[in-house]
Order: sequence, then structure tokens, then C-alpha cells
Amino acid sequence: MTAPWWQQDAAGMAQAVAARDVTATALVADCLARIAQTDARVNALTAVLSERALARAARIDAGLAHSTHATQAALPLLGVPFAVKNLFDVEGIATLAGSKIERGSAPATADGLLVQRLEAAGAILVGALNMDEYAYGFTTENSHEGACHNPHDLARIAGGSSGGSGAAVAAGQVPITLGSDTNGSIRVPASLCGVFGLKPTFGRLPRTGSFPFISSLDHLGPMARSVRDLALAYDALQGPEAPGAHTDAGCAQRPVEPVAPTLGQGSAGLRIGVLGGYFADNALPEARAAVARVAQALGAEAEPVELPLVEAGRAAAFLITNAEAGALHLDNLRMRAADFEPLSRDRFLAGALIPAAWVARAQRVRGRYARAAAAVLARYDLLLAPATPCAATPIGTERFDLNGRDLPLRPNMGLLTQPISCIGLPVCSVPVWGAHPNLPIGVQLIAAPWREDLALRAAAVLEAAGICQAPVASL
Repeated sequence: MTAPWWQQDAAGMAQAVAARDVTATALVADCLARIAQTDARVNALTAVLSERALARAARIDAGLAHSTHATQAALPLLGVPFAVKNLFDVEGIATLAGSKIERGSAPATADGLLVQRLEAAGAILVGALNMDEYAYGFTTENSHEGACHNPHDLARIAGGSSGGSGAAVAAGQVPITLGSDTNGSIRVPASLCGVFGLKPTFGRLPRTGSFPFISSLDHLGPMARSVRDLALAYDALQGPEAPGAHTDAGCAQRPVEPVAPTLGQGSAGLRIGVLGGYFADNALPEARAAVARVAQALGAEAEPVELPLVEAGRAAAFLITNAEAGALHLDNLRMRAADFEPLSRDRFLAGALIPAAWVARAQRVRGRYARAAAAVLARYDLLLAPATPCAATPIGTERFDLNGRDLPLRPNMGLLTQPISCIGLPVCSVPVWGAHPNLPIGVQLIAAPWREDLALRAAAVLEAAGICQAPVASL
């Protein structure tokens, strides 16, 4: 193999380790060297766990000498390096959630459940990743850790709040990362960094061992540079909590429903529509062009589909987000307000003052909107929409022009993702090149609850056709 190992996808890495073409130790060492070479410019990682990763790789290599083919087949991510947003618990380090305040917290005593599941599938954790403070933002311009830079243009944002998760994959530092998505925090950086990202159905993956943002909206999920890698990671993450655990009240306790075996089934026969109205009005030409390319490749219906109550749904999501976040951080707002990032602090303070009656009304609106969306999805298997209004903007950008409207950038990078996560629908964000002259931009493949398989099947079709690709940045 002529290309460096860090340029390979996770599936190829795992197959090579199983075939003894490369050791897990060599893969991890290659990954750590790539991080050392690039991260001073990208700033994707907040902690590099070299000692832990190399020790685990050595154990995997030693175990391979005595393992059977059946044992190796049960480890689809054998030897694959990965990293996680620093709101996942990692044994031995504090769970920072992008904040200054949590730096005084005790180290986690165990890995988060999804970290454990990836390692149970053979993967190797190599680091924790940069993010917006307490996951409240869409740019990862973190004043405590420094801004995360987009690997395809280091002067631009990586998106957020899982910016480090998107940037690490795009930079070739690791082939798989974990992020969180409350209002778009996987799909926005996936769009801007040009990688594949999956926000599963709300409740599909347990959140045990992660720092919460908004418990009624939080999702966890993977990002990767190929659809197969995304599916392999997602399958490894699936499953209910352990019997009797129930530490995540939002977990649906649903059994594993593997998607990797279905990737080759294609998109023939799927009813696919393109969301218009709100989703077209709030997208620049480059975003609409990306959707048009995907729609043509998938044979989507030409007539735009309207999603009723979408603006009311987004407004409800904003209100619920602010209110729950304000309540969660109320004690620190009282005692340590100066230690928050100013923008986060002000939004948390505003949320703490929202009347309970407003929150109750927002939840009722959310319910009506969810029922309206379900009626639309009864007619379609997939809905297409831009993932972000535009491609990545320069770091430090405060405002942008959206079709003649001057808007603040930070909240509005999530204009098109927030109404979808508000009602918990599964979405795969796929990267499209060519709609913008030099940068990628994502398209959301939106399915009905529990039908992640349909979104990933369509993503595989687009990848095979060359419409959606996630190349490693040259840096």
C-alpha cells in the first residue's frame, strides 16, 4: 500500500490489522505522528492519550497471535484509532466540555458507555477533541482552548459544537470520531469540514458517561470519512443500556439493528423529496446547488416539499435550549459567572429567566410540529435539505449576508439543522464538493424515526457515484 496508513479508512485499517499486514501499534504510532505534524495548525485535540493508546495497541497485537478468525470478525474496528469530543468521559482525565469551570473537576473514573463500545469493537482511543463551551455554539471558536481551524482552509471555522470531531477526521488525524448533536453539532462541522456525520434518532444511543447540554434534545453519534466507516461505528455504538442501569432517561432501550449489511441495497424504490420553503430561503446558492446535485443523483421528486410549522419548531427548540441550559448551569452562573465564555454566559443567563409557562408552550408546539413532520414522512422515505446555509466562513466572522438579510453567524449556522433535531429525526450529513469553488458543503439525508438504514443506503449510493466524498485535507 503506497499511501500512508493515516489516509486509509477505518474498514481498511481493521482488515489490514486482522490480516497481519500492519500492527495496531504501527497504526496508532502513525496516527500520533499525524497529530503531532498537524494539530498545532488545526487545534482539533485538547488531550492526546499516547500512553494509553500505545498500551492498548500492544495488547491487541499480543492477543492477535492467539485469536481465531471468528474472534477477529467480531472486532470490525480492530486496531482503528479514534477520538471523542471532550464531553465524553475518558478514564483518568477531567471531562471538560470545552469549559474553564470543569478543569477543577475530578478525573473520570470510567470511560463513557459509547467509548467503551467502540473499544469493545477493537478501536483504540487516542484523544479528546475541541468543542464549543458546554456544546453551545456552531463555530468552535473556544476562548479557553483556542479556535479549531478547518483543515481545508485554516483561516476558516470548523463548525461546531463538535468542531474538533469534524476537523480531526478531515485532517487525517483519525478516521472516526464521536460528537454530540443537540441542535446541529454533528451536522454543521460535518458540512463545513467535508466529512460524513450521523445524528441518530433521539434515544437510539445511550448518553451514559457524557456531559449533558439539553437532556430533551441531546444526541450522540459518529463522524467518519466514508459511509462504511460511519455504519461500522454506528453499529458498534448501538444497543440499550445494561439491564437495570437506566442512567439515561432518554434512551429508548432499542435492540441493535445493524445497518452495515444494508449499505449495498441502493436507493432504488425510495421515495425522496427535497425540502423547499424555509430550507431554500435560508440557504445561499452554494447550499442549494449541493442539494440539487444530490437530488438529481438520487432521482428525487422535482416538486419541493413543504415542512409545516418548521419556523415555529425552530423557535421552540431555541426556547427549550436556553431554558434547560440556564437551569443546568444555574449554580455556576451564580458563583462563577466570570469563568464562562461571555456569549455562553449571556445565553445561559437569559435562559434561566424564561418563565416555565413559555417552556411548556414550546414543548406543545414541538409536539404539533413533530406530528406534522410525521405526516410528511409517511409520504417519503427520505427528505433532502442543506446542512448549513453556506460553506465555512473565516474565523472571527460575526455576521453574514443570507439572501439580503444581515444575520449573526454563530446561532444561524444551525438554521437548517435545529428544526430537525428538535423532533429527533435521524439524519446523515453527506459532503458535496464543487457547489462552492473551494470548500465542501453538506446535505442532510433525513429519514423517519429508527430508519438510519435508509439515510446510510442513500449516502452509500452518493459516495459510490462520486457525488459525496470526504478527502483528507492536504494541509
